[in-house]
Amino acid sequence: MKVIIIGLGNFGSSLGEKLTQKGNEVIGIDNSMNKVELFKEKISHTICMDSTDEVAVSGLPLKETDMVIVAIGEDQGSNVMTTALFKNLKVERLISRAINPLHEKVLKAIGVDEIVHPEEETAERWAKKLCIKNVIDSFELDDEHSIIEVKTPEKYIGKTVREIDLKRKHNILILTTIKKTESKSLLGNSKLENIVQGVASADTVIAQDDVLVLYSSNKDLESFLEK
Repeated sequence: MKVIIIGLGNFGSSLGEKLTQKGNEVIGIDNSMNKVELFKEKISHTICMDSTDEVAVSGLPLKETDMVIVAIGEDQGSNVMTTALFKNLKVERLISRAINPLHEKVLKAIGVDEIVHPEEETAERWAKKLCIKNVIDSFELDDEHSIIEVKTPEKYIGKTVREIDLKRKHNILILTTIKKTESKSLLGNSKLENIVQGVASADTVIAQDDVLVLYSSNKDLESFLEK
């Protein structure tokens, strides 16, 4: 996977390092030469550049890039300008960092694909989410074990936890399922809510659009998701 990360602060640099360690090709960009020099041995490539300069940004290998992550945190103006610039350049997948609710609304108006909240989400969590197919979210329990949320594979729809038997086949526990349920507000507007269904039993039936909450070692989870 080829990734461009704009902003090598605490979150951006940490995410760049972890994605590089997982075998991805990462271009880390910052307007500070000190940061570019600091992380040049830890991130695949580092470039000193003003990310709001359209001419400079246009020279990046955007057509070969799978995603662009705008991780600028201190300067909201630069964050918004950079995000808008990459949106106009029609990159394949655009992820941007939000500092506060108003900033998040602006990013949504620009049309980013996903929004990062580093104050709530770790770089390790995002690295796993970006690298492993179908992972919606993850929580690292320790260096070797995680709890993850994944989309239900089509072949499991309509089957029970007993029939799927992930414990025997893959050494994975299904802790619970999450269902999207439509509800109405006091004003009559419809919205979808994620409802946790409680501890999964052997007779729990997996429905279409369910999210599975799984626990196991990172090695077993990655092996299962690759299949």
